[in-house]
Amino acid sequence: MRTRAAMIAFPSPHKRAMHRRAQAGVALITSLLFLIMLTLLALPLLRGFGLEEKIAGNTREKERAFQAAENALGYSEWWLVDRQPADGVDCGNLPAAAPDNIPVCKEILATPANPASWRITTPYTPPDLKAVSGGGTTIGAGGNTDINYAHVPGLYIAYLGASPDNAETYYSITSAGYGGSNDTAAVTQSVFKLYYPSKSLNGP
Repeated sequence: MRTRAAMIAFPSPHKRAMHRRAQAGVALITSLLFLIMLTLLALPLLRGFGLEEKIAGNTREKERAFQAAENALGYSEWWLVDRQPADGVDCGNLPAAAPDNIPVCKEILATPANPASWRITTPYTPPDLKAVSGGGTTIGAGGNTDINYAHVPGLYIAYLGASPDNAETYYSITSAGYGGSNDTAAVTQSVFKLYYPSKSLNGP
């Protein structure tokens, strides 16, 4: 019995090269599709991170402006207790006052939410508050970057009147604070009462 050797056909070098190129093309297309999918997923995340960073920065500046305004408000209340002014004066033509000589005005602010429209504004600079026109940043003693305040806080005190027995006097206090830019401002307002206790002449 004669056996015949089977013939094995090997692909030609040209066909092998074409097969490798086809595999490389499929891998390239798959990689590009995967990269596009990752890009589409990453873009919303990057936009979200940027938005959250802006929100955090705005919240910080709003809080800084509010704290500056609250500081000026607290100083005004202390000043009223210390000086105990009797009544208000006409502040129509008065210049800006110094913190130790705050005018108490007869006029009540028509637009307290807009500090630029106030008839007169008394500047008050709390300790360690650095105000630079326009804000900006500064390098502290420890090499840390800090944000300047755009303006020093301002305050306005208006005389509201006295009680019928003149034992109490009422004042309106309005204060404005600023953050690190001219666009960041906070306004606080309160009604403050001074009480003058009377002493009986018949007793101790």
